[in-house]
Amino acid sequence: MSYKRLLTGNHAAAYAVKDCRTQVVAAYPITPQSPVTERISEFVATGELKARYVCVESEHSAITVCIAASTTGVRTFTASSANGLCLMHEQLHWAAGARLPIVLACVNRGVAAPWTVWTDHQDSMSQRDTGWIQIHVEDNQEIYDAIIQAYRLAERVYIPVMVCYDGYVLSHTAMPVLTETQEQVDAFLPAYEPLITLDPEHPVNIGLVTMPEPRHDHPGIDELGAYMEIRHRLQQDLAAAESDVVEIDEAFGLAFGRSYGGLMKTYKTDDADLVILAMGTVASESRVAADLLRERGRAVGVASLRLFRPFPTQAIRQLASAFDKIMIIDRALSYGYEGPLACDTKAALYGLSDPASLSCFIAGIGGREISAEMIAEAAEGVLTGRAEPPVRPQDVPWINLHPARSTLVELTEAGAARG
Repeated sequence: MSYKRLLTGNHAAAYAVKDCRTQVVAAYPITPQSPVTERISEFVATGELKARYVCVESEHSAITVCIAASTTGVRTFTASSANGLCLMHEQLHWAAGARLPIVLACVNRGVAAPWTVWTDHQDSMSQRDTGWIQIHVEDNQEIYDAIIQAYRLAERVYIPVMVCYDGYVLSHTAMPVLTETQEQVDAFLPAYEPLITLDPEHPVNIGLVTMPEPRHDHPGIDELGAYMEIRHRLQQDLAAAESDVVEIDEAFGLAFGRSYGGLMKTYKTDDADLVILAMGTVASESRVAADLLRERGRAVGVASLRLFRPFPTQAIRQLASAFDKIMIIDRALSYGYEGPLACDTKAALYGLSDPASLSCFIAGIGGREISAEMIAEAAEGVLTGRAEPPVRPQDVPWINLHPARSTLVELTEAGAARG
C-alpha cells in the first residue's frame, strides 16, 4: 500500500529519512536545503521519528556529528547546499576514508562568490573526488526513492552516499509523490549492522595514524595495511559499487514498482541520430526537447546519467559505441577546462576505435533558464553541423549566455588608464 502525497522535493527527502528510521540527524540551515531538516525536526518533535536531532553551529559540525554517530553504529543523515557543502569538505573526506554509511542530501545550488541561491551543480561537482557515491535525480518521487536506496547501498558497501537534486526546480516545487508504509520500507531496508560496535568492555582505536608502510605495533593494523592499502581498498569498493547500484534499483522496482535504470535512464534512444547526455532536471527538460525535435523530423533521444560517482565508464562506452553523435550538457564547470560530465565522458571513451562524436555545452549556471526550446536549438546546430567543436575544451559553448561584456582584465586596464 502506498500513500499519495503532494510534496516538495525537500519534504519528499524528509519523508524518506523518516521512513528509513534514521536515528541521528544533524544540520545547519542554508537555502534551499533548510526545509528538509526543518520537516525532519517536526517529525522528531511529534514522535513520528524516534531520533536525535542535533542543532549545530555550522555545516562542518553537522557532518562531524554524523561521523561520530555513525561510528557508534547508528543510521545518520544530513543535508546541505552550496557554500555549506563546501564547508563540509574536510570531513567529507573523513567520512569516506572511515567507511561510514552516511546519507547526505545535496540540494544543488551555485557556489559564491558572487552570491546566488539558484541551482547549478557546482557544489556537488566540487566534492566529486572525496570518495562519496553520488546519485543525481530528476523529480520528487525519485528523491524519496533514491534516499531509501541510498541507505541500503551505503550500508552494504560501507561508503557514504550523496543524493543530489536541483534547488528550487525540485526542492521547492510540489509534485505527487508515493510514500510507502513503514512495514514495506522496513522489509526493503534492514537494520544497520555496523562494521565496528563500540563497547566499553572491548575498547578499540578508530582512525589511527598510519605510516607509508604497514605498522606491526598495534593489533588490527596488520590486517588493514598502511594508508595506501586502505585507499586502494576504497577505490576498488567504489568501482565495484556500480553493480550494487543496479541490483538495489532492480530490487526496489520489484518491491515498489518503481525503478530508474540503475546507472542511467534512456528515452527514445532506439533510433536516435543524436543522444543528449545530461543529469538532473536538465535531462528532464532534454526529454521535452527531444519530443519537440521529433515533431520536426529529428530523431533525438536522451540519456540521463543517474550515477556520477563511481563514474559508470562501461555504460558510457556502450552509449558512445551505439550512436554517432552525443550532445553533453553540463550544469557545472571544471574551471580552466570544461564541464565535469564532458571531461569524464571523454576520458571514458579513450581507446575506443570509433566512438560517437561529442558536442559539449554548459547551461543553466546560477539558475539561468535552460528551456526545451533552447536545448532543441543547440541540438539542431549539432545535427546540421552549425555547432562546430571548439579548438580548445576551455572554449566550450554556453547555452543562453548573454552577450559578453568587458573582461576583468580589460576593466582593470581601463581603470589604470583613467587613473
